[in-house]
Amino acid sequence: MVKKRYAAALAAALLFLTACGGKRDETIRVGVALYRQDDTFITSLSQYLQQIVPEQEEARDVKINLNVVDGRGSQTTQNEQVDQFLDRGYDVICVNIVDRTAAAVIIDKAQAAQVPVVFFNREPVEEDLNRWEYAYYVGTRADEAGRIEGGLVLDAWRADPGALDRNGDGVLQYVMLEGEPGHQDSLLRTEYSVRTLTAAGVPMEKLSNNAADWQRGPARLRMQRWLEELGGAIEVVFANNDDMALGAIDACLDAGMTAEEMPFIVGVDATAPALRAMEEGTLRGTVLNDAAGQAADILALSCALAQGEDPGAAVELEDEKYCWRPHTAVTRENLAEFLPEAP
Repeated sequence: MVKKRYAAALAAALLFLTACGGKRDETIRVGVALYRQDDTFITSLSQYLQQIVPEQEEARDVKINLNVVDGRGSQTTQNEQVDQFLDRGYDVICVNIVDRTAAAVIIDKAQAAQVPVVFFNREPVEEDLNRWEYAYYVGTRADEAGRIEGGLVLDAWRADPGALDRNGDGVLQYVMLEGEPGHQDSLLRTEYSVRTLTAAGVPMEKLSNNAADWQRGPARLRMQRWLEELGGAIEVVFANNDDMALGAIDACLDAGMTAEEMPFIVGVDATAPALRAMEEGTLRGTVLNDAAGQAADILALSCALAQGEDPGAAVELEDEKYCWRPHTAVTRENLAEFLPEAP
């Protein structure tokens, strides 16, 4: 398989592969390293990846061997998994990195082995991604997700301020459930969700914030404590992702609240459990983080790189590095568009 096009011998091989248009006995081996597989969104993205493999195999007339491994939240474990992919001669590695500041190590390993690397969902530092021309990123813009999440609350405020401002003081009191401390998506989603409202002139008061590491269980515990301490003062709950929003809902249900009595809770991802919560009226809005689209881009980019094709012809790239998928607001009004079809 082709690892890099500038070497003369490999360039000749590339020309041969391109001319033949792929061979039935050719196998593209793609290693996929996840930061943790129990993350609902990452599980969904991984499932989409595996589902679309037959389509790419048919389109390219090749066999695609996709090996998905779980880093279990450990960068050390993930580095070892990447080493195994490279030692076994995989053609492309795709990395949902545990620690975005650790990407340089993986990029240097990939460059030494002349194996393209596609990061996804958790964006490396720009300087690291620029270390090598065959390092890419597939994902969505975290600031955009924050703006849309804030927009969900802003639209509700404009439609009926009294429904959100339960104490009638003209100020929205909120709590913020954050992802990992220092994580770029957590920081930007947090900042821009609130900024969207304040920029529109909505008075805001933060009652509390805490990190729940993207997870439902810890978010439930955080929300339970806030309900004990703050009670009905909480009018809005921002969550950096849907799992944490669902954890907040769990705490409200534990406290005996009905959907109407709960704060206005919003999240990000539009996972299947979140969409069900929207049907039930407990989650008031979410933001589609296009798992299916990202999976399609990851696999298309990986196959193009493995077969020595122009990656910019396979997916739309910005700055020859970044493949972005747009977010979409999910509301009660358009919810039916995002619900899975009944079997």
